[in-house]
This record gives sequence, C-alpha cells and structure tokens, in this order.
Amino acid sequence: MLSPLALSPSFGFGDRLGLATPGHIAALKQSALDIQPIFCQQSVRENARTGRTPQQVMDDAKRAVEAAGWDAPWGADADHLKTVDDLPPFVRAGYTFFTIDPGAHVDNAADADSLAVLQEKAKGQGWEELSALYLTGNGDAAYGAFDSESLLRALVKYGRAIRHTVTMYRRLCEISPEGFDFEVSVDETDAPTTPLEHFFIASELTRAGVKFTSLAPRFIGRFEKGVDYQGDLAALDAELEKHAAVTAHFGTYKLSLHSGSDKFSVYPLIVKYWGRRIHVKTAGTSYLEALRTLAATSPALFERILALGLARYEIDRATYHVSASPALVTAGLPLPALLDDFHAREILHVTFGSALTEFGAEMKAALAENAGAYSANLQKHFVRHLHLLK
Repeated sequence: MLSPLALSPSFGFGDRLGLATPGHIAALKQSALDIQPIFCQQSVRENARTGRTPQQVMDDAKRAVEAAGWDAPWGADADHLKTVDDLPPFVRAGYTFFTIDPGAHVDNAADADSLAVLQEKAKGQGWEELSALYLTGNGDAAYGAFDSESLLRALVKYGRAIRHTVTMYRRLCEISPEGFDFEVSVDETDAPTTPLEHFFIASELTRAGVKFTSLAPRFIGRFEKGVDYQGDLAALDAELEKHAAVTAHFGTYKLSLHSGSDKFSVYPLIVKYWGRRIHVKTAGTSYLEALRTLAATSPALFERILALGLARYEIDRATYHVSASPALVTAGLPLPALLDDFHAREILHVTFGSALTEFGAEMKAALAENAGAYSANLQKHFVRHLHLLK
C-alpha cells in the first residue's frame, strides 16, 4: 500500500534502471527487519541523467510491487527537490515523500566570516527577535548553548535555506491534496552542520509551522557515494550523540542518513543513538550491483562502461562530493572485483548518466536476460545493509 510512512523506521532504495525492486523486496523478506521501504525514489538530477520522468519511475516501482504481491506499506520519495517548479510532476505521479534540498541557499562561508561580515549578512534576517529567543535563558543542553557569535553564524549560514524550505512546504501543502512525508536535507553542502545549527534549523522550521518527518544534517567526515565512511569514527560517534540530543529534544521527527549506501561502519552508531527513529537513503549502490552483474555476465559491455566512466569522470563528478582518482583504480583486478575497489566504485557511480545515455538499451536488455543474477546480487548486498540496522 503506497502511503506516507511517518515516524516508522524507513529505508530508501534508489533504482536508476527501473529493474531493481524485485531484489530490494527479496532483501527485505530475507532480513525480516521491521522497516518500511521506499521502493520509488529518484531525484530531479537523476531523472535528468537517466532520461526518466517521475511518472515512469513510479510506474516501474508499482509494477514490481504488484508482481511480487507486496501488500505492506511502502513509500515514494521525490528526492532532492530544489525549487517550487520541481514539485508538480511528483505530486501528479502520486509521490508520498518529498525531500527538500535548500543547499543552494546555505552560506558555507559563514563558518569563517568575520563578525563584521556576518553582521552585514544578517541584516534583514530578524536578528533582534532571534537573539531574544535563543540567547535569553539559554541553558547548557547536551548539544551546547548559543552565544551571540554562534547564533549569528547559524542565522547567516542557514537562515535563507530555512526560509526557502518554508516556501517549498507551503507550496506543497497547496498542491498536494493528500498527506505526505516532508524531509529537509542540508547534507550536500561543504560545511558540516553543528549540533547547535541542527537545533536552530529544527526550531525555526517548527516555529514556521513546517511539519517535517525527517531531517538530514551534513555530518563531519565524508559521506561519499557508494563507499563506507571516510573519517574519524570516534569523533563521529561523539558528534552523533549531540545530534541525537537535538532530535530527542523535539521528539517530532526522525534522523535521515543520506549517502547511506555502504556506510557499514556508521549504521551501528545510527542505531545506537536513534534506534528506530531513522530513515536511511541509498541510490547508486543498486546501480553498482547492476554493473557487478554485467561484469560477470556481459564483460565486454562492462569494459565499455568502465572506459566511458574513466573518460567522463572529471566532468560528471561536478555535482557530487567524491574523492576517487582514475589513476588510483587498482590495476589487474578481475572484472567483478572492480566493484569492490574504492576508486572504481565512485567513478562508476557518478558517471551513470553518461553510461545510460550511451549504453542504456544494451544494459537493460542484458540485465533483463540475467534478472535472477541481478536480483541475487541486490539481495545479498542489501541484506548486509539491513542486518546492521537491527
């Protein structure tokens, strides 16, 4: 049953090819984890690169759900929406989960700006009201306490992003006749979100009447696409404890982990601090399992995809936070094993649009011929993810 999932634990399965849902369902059944799936999930950026529409993505997911006889709740995520003009096609197609990305309105320079620059930037953003609200009786909570400077930086950094999110929410309320899940994502930014800034975002959205289901901060370290966490896990552990204190303070939304693909070292920490109040979002890892399948069943096609990826990487990586280098792809690996190489994974991950433009028909035909192998690879891969969330 397609519906909003509210505060139930949930897991987003991205499907760039429209062929992965059977494997996702198999993984859920094997894991026996009580978590609500989002089978239909695609961003405007992904749709542009795959050549699919929100309706096509929805139709592909529905066909697979019906064929599998899945009768439990599931959701559909319109991912990383940036403008009000992004909303209508997803509303018309019946999406139930809307992820708003106001990253273009986040001022990353606020972390380093001088006080004089911050004060100039803060003009017209309601500093007097906010200082009275956040600096009066400001106790020492587990996530910290504001002083004038930290509040000023939070306002400059996120004030315009918050206002843009409010605009998106109000417009969505106008055009969506049904209930929906609403997520706020500031994860694709250069500067990490401090626990105090997390508090400021959640508080200001709440004050504006935004009913949000989940929030995705930008955590410390690197949450790169399709690979495990890059950074100091002990430092992340300490930081997540403070972020968890923020969500506990409000008690009205769940933590969303973006770029959740293959973050195996982070999952235990997420469960440690948020338990079942979580949403995990994956996308390109299902595409990488498609390539793993092709590497074993159609090696000549895979080699062409890899060659194109190496050639296109410097261009296609522009909208992603990745650090792979073509020069560091491990030489001499057998084809399927390349899918376990850090640099090859990221290169193949972010060049999916170029690969589908050039080889999409061949890829889909080859995967259809080897649907059982693709489903088995997905099942194995996602069971590993889901077991760590128990």
